[in-house]
Amino acid sequence: MFMILKKVSYRQKEAVLRSALNRVSKKLPKESFVSSSPSPFVGRFGYPVVNLGVLTTLEVSDSAWLYDAPRFWSSENFKISDIVGLRAELINSSFKISVKKFDSVLASVQEIALSKKPVDVEVKTSKPPGLFFRPDSFMAPVGAFARLQKFNLTSNPKIPTIVQKFYDDTDCRSVEALTTLYSKGFDETSLSKMLSVGSFGLEKHRKLVPTRWSITATDDVLGKNLIEEVKDFSLISDFLLFKGVYLGNFYFVLFFPGKWQFELFESYVASNEFSTDFESFSGRKDYAGSCAGGYYSVRLAVLEKLRQLKRQASVLVLRFISDDYFIPLGVWVTREAARKALKNQPLKFSDKNVMLEFMKKISKQNFGVDSSVFFRISRLLSQKSLADF
Repeated sequence: MFMILKKVSYRQKEAVLRSALNRVSKKLPKESFVSSSPSPFVGRFGYPVVNLGVLTTLEVSDSAWLYDAPRFWSSENFKISDIVGLRAELINSSFKISVKKFDSVLASVQEIALSKKPVDVEVKTSKPPGLFFRPDSFMAPVGAFARLQKFNLTSNPKIPTIVQKFYDDTDCRSVEALTTLYSKGFDETSLSKMLSVGSFGLEKHRKLVPTRWSITATDDVLGKNLIEEVKDFSLISDFLLFKGVYLGNFYFVLFFPGKWQFELFESYVASNEFSTDFESFSGRKDYAGSCAGGYYSVRLAVLEKLRQLKRQASVLVLRFISDDYFIPLGVWVTREAARKALKNQPLKFSDKNVMLEFMKKISKQNFGVDSSVFFRISRLLSQKSLADF
């Protein structure tokens, strides 16, 4: 049984941010510096002319990979303060560029995205980097910004052969590149970076994709590919409830015997506000605008579990966002929190109603939320399945 952790006050939140930024402010470089870049960044404002940034550490570092490693952060149970401390040390040195312009500068940025290890770079900016830490529900934040004048790679990118193959193949669609690389063990974080800088796809369609869009696009492409696989599996025979928590995000994943369907409810415990999105067996025809990127990231985690089980199910997910998630860190949190829940041993129930009653009790006792409100309007629960007869 879960227990809500002690609420985090505004002062505690400020203390975490102040501690990280004060430490970084003493280390910020001048206009010219040499450091390591774990990833690029593509902004969305002003599209189709956007800010293309090179994210760099404060100095050359063999551990630069750690600054953009959501799966590792989750596996090691990094706290919010740990992640804020890391990301605050990243500098986003950016310049304006059209999403369809491909030149030597972009080619260097692409090499950073394609490399399996961070690349050392020499950077020159118009002014010394300045602190600007803005938490974001879609992307992991960074600590400082600067306007880029020029940069050069000072170490050789380590680009895997199969990645180079898809980069060079301008007759191959990006969907094939993403799904093939995912099947070879490349995670969604590295794939979304590659996609964002126009590395894959037909030559006429290649362009920069804002980072927040590329994250969701990658989750969506990988998810749709898994859906087609899951639809061929036999139906799950049990009523299962998985539960878990990460960074104050509590996930309850309910598996029902039935054909593939997916529904997500996200509830903000402090306000009782909630959002929801749903897809039937035939899929969605529009963007999941209520839950946004978190819908696609959690759906991917669920589909990975079903593929592991080699079973098909109707899946209802409840997310309770507590005050312990006091600084938004990006959509990766939802993906990793759901994965954590699905790694735990599930509870088994004799039928649907028993599982739903148990869920109502948990949500009321632990979060003060009446989940029967969700169940009454649930489109998934309104569907009849073989288990109902």
